[in-house]
Amino acid sequence: MPGASGTNADGSCEALCRTLVSQNGLQRETADISQSVLYTSLMGLLLVTDEEQHLSVGSGRVGLRNIGNTCFLNAIVQCLSHTRGLRDYCLHKSYRQERFSKEEAKLMDAFHQVLSGLWDVNGSGTVVNPRQFYSVFKEVVPYFSGYSQQDAQEFLRFLLDKLHTEINRRPYVRRTGKEPEQKYVKFRIAEEAAAMWKKHLERDDSKIVDLFSGQLRSSLHCSVCSHSSTTFDVFCDLSLPIPKTSSAGEVTLKECLDLFSQEEKLDRENSPMCERCKRRTESTKRLSIQRFPQVIVIHLKRFTTSRWSISKSTVCVSFPLTNLDLGPYGPVDCGNIAPP
Repeated sequence: MPGASGTNADGSCEALCRTLVSQNGLQRETADISQSVLYTSLMGLLLVTDEEQHLSVGSGRVGLRNIGNTCFLNAIVQCLSHTRGLRDYCLHKSYRQERFSKEEAKLMDAFHQVLSGLWDVNGSGTVVNPRQFYSVFKEVVPYFSGYSQQDAQEFLRFLLDKLHTEINRRPYVRRTGKEPEQKYVKFRIAEEAAAMWKKHLERDDSKIVDLFSGQLRSSLHCSVCSHSSTTFDVFCDLSLPIPKTSSAGEVTLKECLDLFSQEEKLDRENSPMCERCKRRTESTKRLSIQRFPQVIVIHLKRFTTSRWSISKSTVCVSFPLTNLDLGPYGPVDCGNIAPP
C-alpha cells in the first residue's frame, strides 16, 4: 500500500486508517477507536466501492436560503449536515441499499439533495435553496404547512422520525391488537434494559436510531413499603430544565443536567400506583440515562406556562466545547462518558 511502508508495526494500522480517512474527506465518529474496531474500520475502508473511494466533499461552509420564516429549518439542517455519520451516510446514498420500508424515500432523497449542495466541492460561496426539501417535508407533515414560525425542536423530532420511517431496516409487519406486556422481574436492571432495547430494535432499526436514539431509565421508589420499580423509554433528545437564578446570571449545562437527574418527590395525587401497596402512595422518582446515543441532542426548556401566561427564560447557559463528562448521569457502572 503506498505510503504505508514507513510506519512502525504498532501504529501502522492506525496511521493507514487515518490517511485513508483524510483522503476520502471523511472523519471517524468517535474520539477513541479500540484495536479491534480499528482493524474492522480499516478493512471496511479497503473494501468500499470505487464510487465511495472517490467521494470528495467541499468545506460545508455554505448558507441556506431563508424562504419565509424558515430559520428553524435552516438551523436544524445545518446541524445535521455537520453530523458526519449522517452526512456521509446520505452522500453515499447508503440508505438505498439497506432500506426495507415500503414507503418511498422521498424525504430522504430531498434531504440528500440539500446535503449534496451544502458539501459540493464546487459550491464555495453559493447558497442552497431548501424549497424542494421543505415542500416534500410539508407533504409528509402537514402540520408545518404555511410560512409561520415553527419550533426547531419540533421540526427536528418530526424530521428524524420521518427519515427513520423511510429507511427503517426492519421489514414492515402489520400488528393487530395490543401485544402482551413482558415482565423482566427475574432480570437484573442491566439485563432488563438490554432486553427492552433489543425489543425496540426488532421494530425500529435505522441509521437515525444508530446515531440519535438512547435509552432513558426512570426509577420509582415507594416511601411507604420501599418497593422499587424501573421503566425504560427510548429518547432522541433530552429536554433539560433551567435552574432558577436570583439574578440574570449565567448557569451551566452541568447545573441543568443535575436538575434533570435529581430525585423528585411525588405526592399521592401525582404518584403512579405502587405495585406492592396497590394504591397511590408518596414516592420518589429519579431519571438517568441507561444507554447513551452516539450523538446526544440537548433541548433547553426555556418556556414555562402558568394559568394566565407563558414566559421565556433568557438566562445564558454555558457549556464546554470539549470533555463533556456525562458519566454521573448514566448507570452507576458506566464510568466516564465523554461524547465525541
